[in-house]
Amino acid sequence: MPHIVLNKQVDLLEFSKSFSPYFQKSPLIRLSNIYVENNGLSALLHVVVIDDLHQEFFIQVFTRENKTTIRLLPLTDPEKTDSVRKSLSLVYFQLLKFDSELTVTKSNLWDYLEMENLP
Repeated sequence: MPHIVLNKQVDLLEFSKSFSPYFQKSPLIRLSNIYVENNGLSALLHVVVIDDLHQEFFIQVFTRENKTTIRLLPLTDPEKTDSVRKSLSLVYFQLLKFDSELTVTKSNLWDYLEMENLP
């Protein structure tokens, strides 16, 4: 399962206030909404990807005392195309804009985390 683990806790309620919807035309990647739990420890982002397939799914961001994880919500389980993997990196870049001190401690998406992919 593709994932990105960050080095510290993120205030997801504050992040949701700075979240910007993202739209890329080809292949289509749309990050449209963020939904944050009342306790601020978990958030879901609605994503639509159209490349070879049309897929709608959620990216889950959950945060704990000393780490934050970005992953696909297991219930939606899309096929792991390049566009799906890129959508996870786009969430990371939005979090990085929100908190520039974040660093990746663990991931299986290193190729997607290079700065030239920054939207």
